[in-house]
Amino acid sequence: MTDPARARKLADRIQQIVAEMLERRIKDPRLGFVTVTDARLTNDLRDATVYYTVYGTDAERADSAAALDSAKGVIRSEVGKRTGVRHTPSLTFRLDALPDNARQIDHLLAKARAADEQVAKVAEGALPAGEANPYREAQTEEDVDETGGGGGDNAGYSRS
Repeated sequence: MTDPARARKLADRIQQIVAEMLERRIKDPRLGFVTVTDARLTNDLRDATVYYTVYGTDAERADSAAALDSAKGVIRSEVGKRTGVRHTPSLTFRLDALPDNARQIDHLLAKARAADEQVAKVAEGALPAGEANPYREAQTEEDVDETGGGGGDNAGYSRS
């Protein structure tokens, strides 16, 4: 087992190296607007998963995935040179679903806000059904005198 802090540092370094490689050295025309969002490393430092996003259509995403897959060997050798670890981790590229999930959550929140506004408009001039105060209140001494006592199961409470 390796120190988790060391694995995190190495993952951050791998993320940086991959991003630089994609920006400067990999000239595949299929590679779209790719952004490396994260890299995660197994505890034994043997496998690295690099998460990325692609700006564009589904076809452009598929093309970028193919370009990353074909450049995997070149990127891995550069990672090995620049990190200096004994065993260079194998690389796996995964499309990061986080931006899509965030977009979906934003859409759902906007829908909920609109529904809340509609409910607020409907409730604007509404009156409560039944009495204004539906809760039992403690009887005062005047109430007890007026009702003629106050004994029984509901002592101290009035039925409003």
